[in-house]
Amino acid sequence: MPDISVLIDAGKATAAAPLGPALGPLGVNIGLIVAQINDKTKSFAGMKVPVKISIDSKKDFEIFVGSPPTSALIKKEAGLETGAANPKQPVGNISMEQVVKVAKMKIDVSGSSKLKSVAREVIGVCDSMGITVEGKKAREIQQEIKEGKFDSVFASD
Repeated sequence: MPDISVLIDAGKATAAAPLGPALGPLGVNIGLIVAQINDKTKSFAGMKVPVKISIDSKKDFEIFVGSPPTSALIKKEAGLETGAANPKQPVGNISMEQVVKVAKMKIDVSGSSKLKSVAREVIGVCDSMGITVEGKKAREIQQEIKEGKFDSVFASD
């Protein structure tokens, strides 16, 4: 049976499009699938999340939830609708704790298994979006990380 990949509003999946029309012909319990998707995506509320549903010949299914883009997670933390049109003009600020929160959400899909490295990637995305960290530009905050200023925040690394 085919795998179905959709982009849904986290925690708000319904039997309507795009899920219903894709799942209906397969004869699976759509209500159960929708309920499980909503449960698995509720922590990303307010964001679009990639979801893949694998269904076998016995109509058993498995749901895989992807991670929203780093930029979407940063916008949520900063309380912004969009990033800056010109990244040189800051439109928001987040704390190092918020950077670490985003880094922890992205570590499984990152190229690194080190929290500090993933946080540095998140800071780079912040910079390209016109969002400062601790009120500072990326280069300055990256240097402070290198100097160990935020080691207590990365204690779980």
